[in-house]
Amino acid sequence: MRSGERADDLLRMHRLARTGGTAELLRWLAGRAEGWAGLVGQDGTVLHAAARTEGAKVPDVAGLVAEGASALTERGVQAYSVDTGAYTALLFPLAASPPGVAAPAAPVLAVVTPRPVAAGLAVLLADVVLPLSLCLQTETLERRRRRVDLAESRGREAVLHLLMTGQLSIAQQVAGALRPRLPDPVRVCVVECSGGGRDEVARVCVDADGGRSWIVRCPVYARHLILVMPAEEEAPEPGAVSTDEAVAARVGDCVVGVSEPVPLADTATGYRQAFHALPVARELPSRHARFGASQDPALVVGPAGRRWANELLNPLLTHVPRRAQDPGSQELLATAASWLAFSSHATDHLKIHRNTLAARLRLIGELLGLDLHRLADQSALDLALRVRAAPAPACIPEPAPACAPENTQPVPPVPSTPYAPGSDTSEGVRGLDRVLGRPAVRDWADQQLAPVLGAEETLRTWLRCEGRLGPAAAELGISVPGTRKRLTRLETVLQRSLLRPPTARYDLWLALRSRDLAGAA
Repeated sequence: MRSGERADDLLRMHRLARTGGTAELLRWLAGRAEGWAGLVGQDGTVLHAAARTEGAKVPDVAGLVAEGASALTERGVQAYSVDTGAYTALLFPLAASPPGVAAPAAPVLAVVTPRPVAAGLAVLLADVVLPLSLCLQTETLERRRRRVDLAESRGREAVLHLLMTGQLSIAQQVAGALRPRLPDPVRVCVVECSGGGRDEVARVCVDADGGRSWIVRCPVYARHLILVMPAEEEAPEPGAVSTDEAVAARVGDCVVGVSEPVPLADTATGYRQAFHALPVARELPSRHARFGASQDPALVVGPAGRRWANELLNPLLTHVPRRAQDPGSQELLATAASWLAFSSHATDHLKIHRNTLAARLRLIGELLGLDLHRLADQSALDLALRVRAAPAPACIPEPAPACAPENTQPVPPVPSTPYAPGSDTSEGVRGLDRVLGRPAVRDWADQQLAPVLGAEETLRTWLRCEGRLGPAAAELGISVPGTRKRLTRLETVLQRSLLRPPTARYDLWLALRSRDLAGAA
């Protein structure tokens, strides 16, 4: 081989090593050898391979490697060739080793070329061993790094799932192996990224807050990042910018929604708030919005509401599965909460098959006497779960009568009767009506509906049609896109998400029901 040609080949192979890696180098080698080139493990497994044509001869790699390893060891050589009829196989170990000793775990470069061997091919293969070895090592390290990143990402996702389901102590134990420590209290931030830019936005988030926040790639929405950030308890320094505002300013095509400060145990509430802030942020030039203050209905239902929630959920809380592999009460509670929050996307959140989700929902409906296809029953279950998750002292107590007799007995719980599929209202919703009639709940309902006062037709029709766009559009006499545009405008007015779960439709159904009950009284 002429020196000029060898120099050109060296430049070419190093350029391919930088841009194409192992695959491109092997493809180039197969073309130069007019045959087959591959990397083979010590057990004969082909790790990578390339052929000049589809009909190129593929050797008995297991036999060649066994024979070559023996020859490399016994004869003390760094290369080996063997003739196989009309072809010649050339073997080169990739790892450098002392003379006469082949590294036991090192793969072998095997090239099969027609006889006679082209001039300079052996020199070319000797030259390519080093860049090919470096490419293989680099790719191996990259695969390991990706596995580590995936394991860390799954670990963070598991911690977030535990926080969302209220398992605080277990979440803190699992988080102990990762960094940073879970803050308390927190603000939850949802960053909506564009296209495939989530990893880059995650790096911006780390840089913006100095690594103090928990950053999790949302398992449900592929474009969302979830940040569990420390809630700033002290006044920020003059000119200081919060992490969420910095991210919105530095990433020009993202949208950021942020919750109010919440205890770490209320991470699920913070996530809902941040998600509801996203529709507002989309309409603002800054692409950033914080959740507007809005009281949780679970905090205004009073002791009567807590009794109702306990009565409704009791069959689920006391459920004992018939078989060890069947879901228990805690798993069913987590399934119900995930489905109410994410609808069909709960399969991604819980990592279960859609048939498994459907079977669990059927069981939950049977245990509770609810028809979970109906928005009314969904709203009742959602409120009951939130009441159960809310701390008991936080519930606003029932006002005592001005002249209450000393021997007044507590209000008995609403009796539980099986749900009849053909009935208009389940027993759980009928019991809920007593709770929605409380003055505190009526005040909460008025606050929720104040932004749409006098413009409730679209909202009422959509909720009456179980939150489905097609039937709502038909009843309103407009197109589906027109209905969607109306609801999008309502999202901005209400500062809540309506079209994408987690949705505010449960709260709005409860608010309208409370107002209707007050009007009928």
